[in-house]
Amino acid sequence: MEVILIQNIQGLGYKNDTVNVKPGYGRNYLIPQGFAIIANKSNRKKIEENIKQAAHKAEKRKNDAMALAESIGDIVLKVGAKVGESGKIFGAVTTLQISDLLAEKGYEIDRKQISFPEQPKEVGEYVALLDLHKEVKHEVKFEVVPE
Repeated sequence: MEVILIQNIQGLGYKNDTVNVKPGYGRNYLIPQGFAIIANKSNRKKIEENIKQAAHKAEKRKNDAMALAESIGDIVLKVGAKVGESGKIFGAVTTLQISDLLAEKGYEIDRKQISFPEQPKEVGEYVALLDLHKEVKHEVKFEVVPE
């Protein structure tokens, strides 16, 4: 079943993308929740027209995201965590902690735009992936240190 996404859905696609999903997922979750619409002829035309009108705004958002990625650059964040004798951390390092650390440095990034390719389990250096725009991804290094 083809649907057109009305908003960004992590792991599925971005706003205005046409994606193939299983019929039950589309009919029972995406469409009733208002996350997607059926990809029929009239809806495709509406979306194409909306995309044309929003192209200028989208270019500005992309440029803003690229500027943000450049301004963040290669900063290294330090995340404090309670650590056992073996070096393993108690609990977990979350995207909210990374978002808060970035906010302290002056970069407002929603925690939903942050993901970890490798979940931090011990003291050491890791990478967080920032999804700033559909076409702009940026890696931020962070170091887990004992509190």
